[in-house]
Amino acid sequence: MFFGTYTPRLDDKGRLTLPAKFRDDLAGGLMVTKGQDHSLAVYPREAFAELAQRAAAASRTDPQARAFVRALAAGTDEQRPDAQGRITLSVDHRRYANLARDCVVNGSIEFLEIWDKQAWESYLADHEEDYAQGSNESLGTIF
Repeated sequence: MFFGTYTPRLDDKGRLTLPAKFRDDLAGGLMVTKGQDHSLAVYPREAFAELAQRAAAASRTDPQARAFVRALAAGTDEQRPDAQGRITLSVDHRRYANLARDCVVNGSIEFLEIWDKQAWESYLADHEEDYAQGSNESLGTIF
């Protein structure tokens, strides 16, 4: 499982160093895809395969399901961290997430999120009250 917040920097070649804490879990390969709210999502290869299978089972007659499956498949890149724990983020991924030099990598339990630092700080400020006001109604059976 992935927890915590880290602040690596993107280098001039588009490489991001993954937090050391997560490298063993991602050493076998990982998938980088477009996430929600203009972030990137990083999944261990096996976890992404499960997500992809569930997505593939969605009804192809539903326009929203088709759009989601297409965006997921087209927006995903397979990576293997190098010896320093770095991955190279594609130009399209950097553009989608508006990544500048300063980034934030957040654990999101089953996957990691990569955010532009300013975008993350803005998102956090805008949604802090959502966390504080979470209830059984909005979060199901978590509480």
